[in-house]
Amino acid sequence: MAQAKTKVLTAHVPIQLAEKVDQMASRLERSRGWIMKQALAAWIDQEEERSRLTREALADVDAGHVIDHQAVQAWADSLDSDNPLDVPR
Repeated sequence: MAQAKTKVLTAHVPIQLAEKVDQMASRLERSRGWIMKQALAAWIDQEEERSRLTREALADVDAGHVIDHQAVQAWADSLDSDNPLDVPR
């Protein structure tokens, strides 16, 4: 079975963070490298999703799918009242 090619990345991290990585590796009985790969992959996934959602939101704005600020403010202000307004659409 062929292994995927890899590249070594080096980063300086605060001692407390490095110690937490070591503790996690020990608790999970995994290597420090495995923990770092999992953390980096999760962070990249999160940032890619954030970027996708931002592009989607900007496309909505470009298409005119927006809600007037005053309508949102009036709705938010009404939430503490006895008769809250419907969510603006």
